[in-house]
Amino acid sequence: MDDPSIGTIVGWVLLAILVIFVVVTLARAVRVVPQTVALLVERLGRYHRTMDAGLHLIIPFIDRVRAGVDLREQVVSFPPQPVITSDNLVVSIDTVIYFQVTEPKSAVYEIANYITGIEQLTVTTLRNVIGSMDLEQTLTSRDQINGQLRGVLDEATGKWGIRVNRVELKSIDPPASVQGAMEQQMRAERDRRAAILTAEGVKQSQILTAEGEKQAAILRAEGAAQSAILTAEGESRAILQVFDAVHRGDADPKLLAYQYLQALPKLAATPANKVWIVPSELTGMLGQFTQGFAGAFGGAGGAAPEGAPSGRAAGESPLGPDDLPPVALTDPKEALAEARRESEAATADATSAGTYSGRPFDPVAEAGQRPQPGATRREQRDAGEGQLPPVQPEPPAQPGPPAPPAP
Repeated sequence: MDDPSIGTIVGWVLLAILVIFVVVTLARAVRVVPQTVALLVERLGRYHRTMDAGLHLIIPFIDRVRAGVDLREQVVSFPPQPVITSDNLVVSIDTVIYFQVTEPKSAVYEIANYITGIEQLTVTTLRNVIGSMDLEQTLTSRDQINGQLRGVLDEATGKWGIRVNRVELKSIDPPASVQGAMEQQMRAERDRRAAILTAEGVKQSQILTAEGEKQAAILRAEGAAQSAILTAEGESRAILQVFDAVHRGDADPKLLAYQYLQALPKLAATPANKVWIVPSELTGMLGQFTQGFAGAFGGAGGAAPEGAPSGRAAGESPLGPDDLPPVALTDPKEALAEARRESEAATADATSAGTYSGRPFDPVAEAGQRPQPGATRREQRDAGEGQLPPVQPEPPAQPGPPAPPAP
């Protein structure tokens, strides 16, 4: 009874072991490779093939997966490295490298650790490149340094199956003392530029001010000259016109003596005049005044006053028609016409401004702005409120006699 039960148990155990062996064998024989990953397979310790993304079968206990390689572009940031420049200054440079594995077999079998190899190669190449530059060139030649590093690294890592895409310098940190000196230098340079720009601005300002004062002085001088000329011309014409008016009015010595007597009190009316000196010609003027009154009361038979001009009738001016200078004043008719034109333009401008602002055109308001001639102030106000009919156009002005010349 005991022997069959022991044999059954042993059989079940062997069957279980066989099932486990089959399951493990199948699990080791089937491999699913993800995307952007390459698996290297060795058969009996020797490279056999590279499995890409997908489902693959291998022979258990004969084939072995050596390593998996990531085919994506990788970014590696190396810690800051001390580098000596050509002017014996130690700077700390932090680098970043972008690379990608192109041949998984070479990356695994040509070098033990390609990350460490790239780091050390970057440090040595960086020291060779920076050692031939001074500090100023190092700070201003990042593109040149990046290009040289990329060229050297790409050439050296090509046999490893790695392509270096980019090399960037994250930071270049000089010593603290050098940074302070550089800040002082930059501050001094900026102060110098600011002083130069300020001086240039002051110079330009003074030049422009002088030019403006020069032009202003010239314009003021021209204005003063023209004003003096116009004043002199006006005074000259006024004197000639007064002279002409006096002779046309035929003023006799009686009128002149009377006006002279009227002017004498004005000479003594000034508060500063403490002593009033009688002019020496007062006696002669009084004599002419007496003689003039005597001739007036003597009738038509009185004698003519001395010094009367001969060969000229009374009331006739000694000036000819061309003796007076031309008048530069505007004709009153032309001035009135110009004022009317300006008024019409202002009315049209106000009407268009109201239309453009969104308000409709109101003829009543326009009639209020242009009242009828001869209307009173109240009628004009009522016309603005719409109580008067629209204004009729004025008849054209009839030509009249020419206006007398302005004095």
